[in-house]
Amino acid sequence: MSIIQQIREKYAAVSIAVIALSLVGFILTDYFTGKSRHAGSTSTEVGEVNGKSININDFDSKVQQVVSNYTRQGMEVKDEMRQQIIDYLWNNEIEETLLSSEYEKLGLKFSAADLNEALYGDNPPPILAQQFRDQNTGAYDANAARQYVNSLRKKKATDKDRVFFEQNIIDPIISFGLRKKYSALLAGSVYYPKWLYDKENADQNSIASISYVAIPYSFIGDSSVKVSDADINEYISKHKNEFKQEESRTISYVSFDASPSSADSAKALNAIVKLKDGFATSADAGQFTVANNSAIQYFDGFVLKSAMQVPNGDSIRSLSTGAVFGPYLDGGNYVMAKMIEKKEIPDSVKCRHILIGTVDPQSGQPVMQDSIAKGKADSIAKAIAGGADFNALVTKYSTDQGSVAKGGEYEFTFQQYGNLAKAFADFIFYNGKGSKKVIKTEFGYHYIEILDQKKIEPAYKIAYMATPIEASEETTSAASTAAAQFAAESRNTKQFEETLRKKKLSPRIAEVKSNEYTIIGMGGSARSLVKWIYENKVGSVSEPTSIGNEFVVALITEEKEEGVQNAKTARFQLEPIIRNQKKAKEIIAKIGNNRDLNAIATSFKTNVLRADSISFFSPFIQGLGMEPRVSGAAFNPAVKGKVSNPISGNSSVFVIRTESVELKPTIGQDYISKKMQMEQGQQQQAANSSIPSLRKSAKVLDRRIKFY
Repeated sequence: MSIIQQIREKYAAVSIAVIALSLVGFILTDYFTGKSRHAGSTSTEVGEVNGKSININDFDSKVQQVVSNYTRQGMEVKDEMRQQIIDYLWNNEIEETLLSSEYEKLGLKFSAADLNEALYGDNPPPILAQQFRDQNTGAYDANAARQYVNSLRKKKATDKDRVFFEQNIIDPIISFGLRKKYSALLAGSVYYPKWLYDKENADQNSIASISYVAIPYSFIGDSSVKVSDADINEYISKHKNEFKQEESRTISYVSFDASPSSADSAKALNAIVKLKDGFATSADAGQFTVANNSAIQYFDGFVLKSAMQVPNGDSIRSLSTGAVFGPYLDGGNYVMAKMIEKKEIPDSVKCRHILIGTVDPQSGQPVMQDSIAKGKADSIAKAIAGGADFNALVTKYSTDQGSVAKGGEYEFTFQQYGNLAKAFADFIFYNGKGSKKVIKTEFGYHYIEILDQKKIEPAYKIAYMATPIEASEETTSAASTAAAQFAAESRNTKQFEETLRKKKLSPRIAEVKSNEYTIIGMGGSARSLVKWIYENKVGSVSEPTSIGNEFVVALITEEKEEGVQNAKTARFQLEPIIRNQKKAKEIIAKIGNNRDLNAIATSFKTNVLRADSISFFSPFIQGLGMEPRVSGAAFNPAVKGKVSNPISGNSSVFVIRTESVELKPTIGQDYISKKMQMEQGQQQQAANSSIPSLRKSAKVLDRRIKFY
């Protein structure tokens, strides 16, 4: 078997975990041949980042490879999961493009020396460390890896193996290395100076006391202040960054329920009741569940009491061996539980073993005859029983290089049971401390000793027979017919609204973005409906669309283009703010040039009040709430002992006079400790905020809706 083939097979197992590491970049890109499924499209551009085009063929090959890797792991890639893959890869594409531009500006390079260190140094890629491990010492054989890489480099640039290796090993190493350098530059720019430490200490320990008059905005009635679209648009024009909007569509929709009816539920219950006697008397409960299409797959293993999270758990655990409980409802199924066996099982086990391997774990090729391996394992067991040193035998004979340095020892939790060879797991968990035995697995013969076991508790092997409660053809047909009739009577906005009134239906409203795969209020994947929404115009009414247990008919009511919100969209948020601004102007005009707190209070029929212990570091004032302008003004030297100009606050117009500003005793860290703490936090913040900052200023055109 070729090294590349081994890498392909091994790499698929770790690729899913690597997806979550955004710093690694695209490590799942495989060699992609043949015509793209989008070859017939009028455009091959799926998007742009600052003018740089992203080709759909290149992007789609990455998507297909990730999907393929999941599939090879036995995972089903449904619509939602596929969209998550697309979203992840899209975001990473944007990040890589933006960072590449930054690297170029900064002159950052990943040199040949950097690459050699990454490939052949102390921390090589795990897949190379596995493939080129010295069988005698277990150490990484850098020379063997170097020879192999050099042999690939001698091949043509289009050679399939070379392309695969470069895309899956070299490119991610370079991407990760450049990101580390970039992050190091950002971290190196952080500095917390002494003057800032002194100022923050003074600010943090400053408190002020004020006298004030507050004229609440409720002093003027809402009905007397009108907010026009022009007022809102003027406000937006001055705060554009706060009112950016993504492209979206708004729909009004009705849904017709196709969930199982009470009759459907009764039918499922009757069906499972008929199976109860057979389930109870079956000699092989696992085979019975398979033969009767149980919705819950039989697990031929034990579950610890502490991990057993099922409805009616206490009743099920109290069953005698062979007894059946149920039927009972569990989600969308009627379920019966049969107790197969009970044991006392440890939550964790410490063991040691010596493996006499019969196959190469990398290639799967035989390395020793079965009879010879068994003979060696039996001889080792006899030698240990006779007093031979276990550690010496591990070092001399064990082919499990991963445990030789630890004297053959491993520690496992019961949660890892399914990840171990079954015979190995059965022995260490189902036998007591001190047990010793030679057992056979697919890897060869193991001599095993159980050294310790912890947290022993009851465990149960249970078979579940589950019959799903499914909607009948009649139920589905009734919902489909109702939806079709509604759609036929509602071919435009006016008809849609008239039909709603006639049938006394209440529509739901949802805002939909182009790359979403679900719509709020709908219980399943709505990707086909999302695509329809973006392929049609305002006023269009959809045909009935099956989503989860519903048939949905939707009307497109609004299109929002990427940019800045209009007055209609922003009114709900801005109307109270602008109304208060207008009220503030009226109140300030009435105050005029009057700067006598008592006179102002009298004219507005209120009182002069006092607020103490106002902190410079906090905008919250006891009795007033969050009033940052007031707390800031309290520390303004210009108003100490004098009356301020009117201040437009969150709830009122304020006029204040600062009575005193004092410093509390300084309590805090010394400069060196605070400097270390602040710089560590700022370095982390710099690393976390760099990419969001780049994205905020980038121009990104997203056309994925045309292809997915």
